[in-house]
Amino acid sequence: MNIEQIIIYIVIALAGYMIGSIPFGFIIGKLHGIDIRKVGSGNIGATNVTRSVGKTAGKICFLLDFCKGLLPVLLLNLLVGRQVIAPPAGGVGAAAVILAVVLGHMFSCFLHFKGGKGIACAVGGLAAVVPLAALGAFLIWLAVFKLSGYVSLGSIIGAIMLPVLAWGLGFLKITPPLPLGLLLFFVLLALVAVWTHRSNIKRLFNGTENSFRKKA
Repeated sequence: MNIEQIIIYIVIALAGYMIGSIPFGFIIGKLHGIDIRKVGSGNIGATNVTRSVGKTAGKICFLLDFCKGLLPVLLLNLLVGRQVIAPPAGGVGAAAVILAVVLGHMFSCFLHFKGGKGIACAVGGLAAVVPLAALGAFLIWLAVFKLSGYVSLGSIIGAIMLPVLAWGLGFLKITPPLPLGLLLFFVLLALVAVWTHRSNIKRLFNGTENSFRKKA
């Protein structure tokens, strides 16, 4: 890999951070006359948008945040496929881009370096790298959410299960085995997801976490 290709990777990572920094939840809230940071949980993610603005707005927010993670990795894959840049060794390039997008969402330069938890962005990026494992993690999230009514619990369990699924699918040769470095990166993302949900975990144990389950 020459210096020109390294510069291209850096530019893509910086572009990933800027894309990740776009606060779609905040923008959607403003379009509805709401500062999403001052209502509900104060988070700019799809869950708080759903509670504060509505289900349609929440779905749009999730889709946009998902695409923030997906599109930069697809761009990287396109450039590699066309041999514009050398393939990233051991998935380092894809991992760097996903990390840049997630950091952009969590520490948005447009919101004084504050933001959301980055789950939708991470899932979008991972969907471009390990689509089957990402789908499995999403289905686990959906099942946990439907059974419990807690988005946070589904997000935590789904994040933890994603590296397990990625490893298991490779071990069973259902998908190509992933490099160890990329698997460790997935574990890191799972730990970050648990850390960003630490207040939710406390509320879950205290029985005070917000639920979407309809009260009788």
